[in-house]
Amino acid sequence: MSKSEILVDVRNLKKHFSKGTDIWGRSKDVLKAVDGVSFQIRRGETFGLVGESGSGKSTVGRCLIRLYDYTDGEVYFDGQNLSKLGDKQLKPFRRRIQTIFQDPYSSLNPGMSVLDLIGEPMNIHGVFKREDERREKVGELLEKVGLKREHLTRYPHEFSGGQRQRISIARALSVRPDFVVCDEPISALDVSVQAQVINMLEDLQDEFGLTYLFIAHDLSMVRHISDRIGVMYGGRLVEVADSDELYENPLHPYTKALLSSIPIPDPIAAREQRSLTYTYRAPDNGTGGQLREVSPGHFVADYE
Repeated sequence: MSKSEILVDVRNLKKHFSKGTDIWGRSKDVLKAVDGVSFQIRRGETFGLVGESGSGKSTVGRCLIRLYDYTDGEVYFDGQNLSKLGDKQLKPFRRRIQTIFQDPYSSLNPGMSVLDLIGEPMNIHGVFKREDERREKVGELLEKVGLKREHLTRYPHEFSGGQRQRISIARALSVRPDFVVCDEPISALDVSVQAQVINMLEDLQDEFGLTYLFIAHDLSMVRHISDRIGVMYGGRLVEVADSDELYENPLHPYTKALLSSIPIPDPIAAREQRSLTYTYRAPDNGTGGQLREVSPGHFVADYE
């Protein structure tokens, strides 16, 4: 992968949380939510990050947008080391890096109209100077996410969950980002709506040349949208491969366990399906989350 291809480069990222102090003021155990994660995302691709709850995948996303400061490691965006930048220096990168959060009910201010919700980031980053230009652009974005211009004056409580998430997507796109962190953007939606939102995200990616980090636990949806997939467990990456390769030739026992849990639509085959379980234990040889390339583009961590 050449340097010019890489938009996001994550190097040995760590995020540890203290569990507090005891009555004598001594530090308690540390939660290693992310513990030495490294991966790269090419321009224009979707990198899927999957794992069960508590695996650290959402923490990785929040570190990338600097919602969390890192305990250690580096994140490069378009060649720039973001971990070295202060708030003022980060502002232009905050325009280029946007987020779609999991819950469309809590991510939108209920007291703001759709026009103001989508237009607020434009004001912050000075994308449009004139009010009529801003209103026109918000109307265009609404149509691109499957809503109508007449929705401009409405408020979040007047929309369904799927429609609210479309508003969140339009808000993320309002400042013309290059990279979007999609943090479980469909998990709170009805199954009937999930595929529509995924298809829309793919269409928007093609139209605007976007790069996605798509975080989820629904493995079937991740396969549909992702070019490459990283599997996380216990704060570490255990396997990275092209989407089809990962599903057709999983190597790590934890990946196999995850794939075995995907429901099969054929009831006869489903009865024969055997769900696997796996408890990961890092080897004692110091390699921890280090990945080795077992075939071109397919990386797997050591395991016991």
